[in-house]
Amino acid sequence: MPALDTERLGAVYRLLLAQYGPQHWWPGDSPFEVMVGAILTQNTTWTNVEWGLERLCDRIPLQAQAILSLPGDELAECLRPVGYFNVKSKRLRNFCRAYLEAGGLDGLRALATEELRRWLLDIHGIGPETADDMLLYAFERPVFVVDAYTGRIFERLGVLTGNPGYEAIRQGFETALGKDVPLFNEYHALIVRHGKTICRRTRPLCAQCCLRERCPEA
Repeated sequence: MPALDTERLGAVYRLLLAQYGPQHWWPGDSPFEVMVGAILTQNTTWTNVEWGLERLCDRIPLQAQAILSLPGDELAECLRPVGYFNVKSKRLRNFCRAYLEAGGLDGLRALATEELRRWLLDIHGIGPETADDMLLYAFERPVFVVDAYTGRIFERLGVLTGNPGYEAIRQGFETALGKDVPLFNEYHALIVRHGKTICRRTRPLCAQCCLRERCPEA
């Protein structure tokens, strides 16, 4: 994939920020809650995740050992609002077990970013996007999160071509923007906001798009 243009990415960021303002991501009270949320938000909305977390926290403290101590069927029932609740309860238990074995938050914080990313990806049910959500928002590591909204928006803008794949896109953004955690945090949140509200998969609202003058498809 050709190198991404730093000025072009910067201009898109500034337009999105001017349109929506700071997004104050990630909506979690602790690094562990952010990590749990990253697992539960797969293929669902954050509203559903909040509902699931509220049901879970009504039963137990949001701690790895407490989650593992809760019978699997009860955990799944708490997580029913998040969808695929049986699968996600197993993934969450897998993560909690590995989390404790690694020494919890302190043990994981001691790992270098690439080592921590490999550790996360080795856990069944955690893919690149989920791992990078955790790295950026729970550990404040300079890792750019790529999701479907990123691909859609920047393909329409003509920035991404030829279906380059997750890792190439991630590395392209990181190289172009520099290792900037606050920027990565805000940029990803703005991309999600824009992809959900304006640059939708079907029936995009091009007339309302703050990027329309830069978009060949508008």
